[in-house]
Amino acid sequence: MIDRLHQILGDKGLITDPQEMHPYLIDWRDRRKGNALCVALPASTEEVSLTMKVAAEEGQPVFPLGGNTGLCYGGVPESPTPKDKPGIVISLQRMKLIREIDTAANIATVDAGVILADLHEKCIPNKRQFPLYLGSEGSTQIGGLISTNAGGTGVVKYGPMRDLVCGIEVVLPDGRIMTDLEGLKKNNTGYDLKHLFIGAEGTLGIVTGAALRLHPENTNDAHAWVSVDSPETAVRLFTEFQDKCGPYVEAFELVSGTEIDAVVRHIDRITIPFDTVPDWSLMIELTSTDANVDLNGTFEEILGNNLDNGSVLDAFIASNSQQAEQIWHVRHSVTEANKLEGMGIVHDIAVRVSKVPAFIAKAKEVTAQKFPEATPVLVNHLGDGNVHYILMFPHEYWNNLSDPEAMINDIQTCVHDISASFGGTFSAEHGIGRKLTGELARLSDPLRYELMKNIKKTFDPDNRMNPGVLFN
Repeated sequence: MIDRLHQILGDKGLITDPQEMHPYLIDWRDRRKGNALCVALPASTEEVSLTMKVAAEEGQPVFPLGGNTGLCYGGVPESPTPKDKPGIVISLQRMKLIREIDTAANIATVDAGVILADLHEKCIPNKRQFPLYLGSEGSTQIGGLISTNAGGTGVVKYGPMRDLVCGIEVVLPDGRIMTDLEGLKKNNTGYDLKHLFIGAEGTLGIVTGAALRLHPENTNDAHAWVSVDSPETAVRLFTEFQDKCGPYVEAFELVSGTEIDAVVRHIDRITIPFDTVPDWSLMIELTSTDANVDLNGTFEEILGNNLDNGSVLDAFIASNSQQAEQIWHVRHSVTEANKLEGMGIVHDIAVRVSKVPAFIAKAKEVTAQKFPEATPVLVNHLGDGNVHYILMFPHEYWNNLSDPEAMINDIQTCVHDISASFGGTFSAEHGIGRKLTGELARLSDPLRYELMKNIKKTFDPDNRMNPGVLFN
């Protein structure tokens, strides 16, 4: 099989040396490592198709890999049992072509291996933007973003990846290519199959290309860092911003003081515009395509009124792009800071925005009783109700646990049950991967779970596509 793949992919398209394979087998936080026969690096959709056909004929599992920035081990290659064949990793990192930018239709057609930051850069001369922004945008790939239905800070205005994909190209488990890249606004011809692959985490096929929705560039923006006394106040403020300037709200992030403290400790070039780190910070971005809209004036009016009535404790409005970058440098540094701070057990909760304060209060109350050694750190995409509730344990404490996996399961069950009690989900944007398969089975509606498994069997009857992801 290796010889056959070498004929298809050439010297640059196949890795078999264990040392060279290592970065493709381990998650970026070094918490979980897998195994595979080889890493395939196809340079085109046709090469992906031929590679998949070889894997099908050989009965080898296939493990698709994007930028490897996930948090649920969905990119770690693991065969379900020791008796199974080890399989092959397929990385699309050589497929970096931005095939077309259609400014009239507002569509970019791209290879799945395109880096998000490169797409952002390519859109600038066309006066367009692809409005998905992440701290990992320098390494994350379009195919991985699609396969995990990624979110980011702009979901409140533009929606998650599912709302930004208007066409898709996929190689199926048997090597056939399904192409639907027209990106039509209207196409009422039966099932919209692309949505099965968005968020499927590589379990139904490999996304090789996509037609993505672009938006006009924002020529006008304003940024503020606001200190508030509680999540309840933050929700009231978000409601006021929606009422007075809803179309301009692009990001509305709530961050705990414990999280910002971690960023200050571990990340360089951090600037805090207040004398002390607030207990609760709101980082807000307003944007418009109309340069005449006075966004800073909007900030001054809303925040000024709330400073007068005591709802806002302090506020900083960026007066230039450098100050704006300093605000978002703090926000986008939290993942790296948490990696250095301790052993963080990350939860990807979503509840209705109105229920965020109650969820946070209940989670803090319960986890303080059950896990007193942990410090809660929170990052909340408040505009869409997504709460990253993280319990941070000191490395020394965690390393001395006799059964850390059991502890993780206890923590997850506790926090996920609290989310369910508020009508929420345990996975808002991180996906299921190999980490949360048990929770998907436990907390999903049984009929929904049955139908999802039936879809998996229809597309992948031999369970070769990323086995162990989504379904245990």
